[in-house]
Amino acid sequence: MTTLFPRDKFNDISRPLPSHQLVVDEIATADIYALGVGAFAPLTGFMDEVTYDMVCHEMRLPNGLIWPVPVTLSVSELDACCLKEGMDILLKGIDHTLYAILHLTSIYRPNREQEADLVYGTHDPHHPGVKRLLQRGPVYLGGDLDVLHIPRFPLIDQPFMRVMTPSQVRSHIKSRGWQTVAGFQTRNPIHRAHEYIQKCALEIVDALFIHPLVGPTKADDVPSSVRIKTYEVLLEHYYPPDRVLFSVYYAAMRYAGPREAVFHALVRKNYGCTHFIVGRDHAGVGNYYGPYDAHKIFNRFSPKELGVTPLFFEQAFYCRRCDGMATSKTCPHAPEHHVYLSGTQVRTMLRKGEDLPKEFSRPEVAEILKHYYRG
Repeated sequence: MTTLFPRDKFNDISRPLPSHQLVVDEIATADIYALGVGAFAPLTGFMDEVTYDMVCHEMRLPNGLIWPVPVTLSVSELDACCLKEGMDILLKGIDHTLYAILHLTSIYRPNREQEADLVYGTHDPHHPGVKRLLQRGPVYLGGDLDVLHIPRFPLIDQPFMRVMTPSQVRSHIKSRGWQTVAGFQTRNPIHRAHEYIQKCALEIVDALFIHPLVGPTKADDVPSSVRIKTYEVLLEHYYPPDRVLFSVYYAAMRYAGPREAVFHALVRKNYGCTHFIVGRDHAGVGNYYGPYDAHKIFNRFSPKELGVTPLFFEQAFYCRRCDGMATSKTCPHAPEHHVYLSGTQVRTMLRKGEDLPKEFSRPEVAEILKHYYRG
């Protein structure tokens, strides 16, 4: 059951506020948003040291519930030097908005190289998740939050953005009478392979919840504003409107591969999903993870304790011999008949002004991407 913060704590700044303040970065602000709307339930704040250690080593909270990635507040040694456990601290965004009060219960200095190895499977500083981990402050603060304002961001205030909280999505699902809903997470523009696995999922569930991440990502990822346009043009022309729900998901991408796949599934459970689509190299980056490590990690947990059913899909491609989309499970033909491109190949072609193969991308999507890369 998702636990939301009491609504009367939002926007309540009439009471005396703590005198001590900290300015938090965009990662922490995104986490405050997710914590505040209940996307990270059952978490009610940033992890203390005991919780952090259990999550890193065992992928579980102290109460035994599955939780695969740390949600921590990092600060500098300078910021931490005058803090004491038991204090209340006002957390401000870089926009100077007062977002939350942290009831500080834990101050600790983690072994970040060990965290990198356990959570990301590597301590290579070139891994974007590890790089971000090492660049942030070396001191962690833990404690429950009172959220004063749900963070708003210029990006998700744009007209083309549709933002729904977990409670709003669950209410929508209930009003439509959907019993089974498959969630889909992506940080990339949707292409034909994505469309194929989404529609395969639609054959076995009542509805599809497309929930792309629009929070802090790598600098070379396609901007959220461009990605959202590709989703919307596909939804308008190629999906049944009475069986698909679309909303953006403001959260920081962690690039934690297999662990993040489980994390994404649990978050979508909070949004009311009964199923979650796990594709090839889910939440992966570079060559740090095996193509189906994100499938294998789910074997560590029983479906009952997960509370959400993973739907595993192999890499989809267009087969010229089959004359349609397929995977290695359904196509008998040799690789030379298959059309699939890496993200690097797609970006290279678009920067050169070349057309993407229609077997890889719908023309409407390709046109949006070409326009972006032409500048």
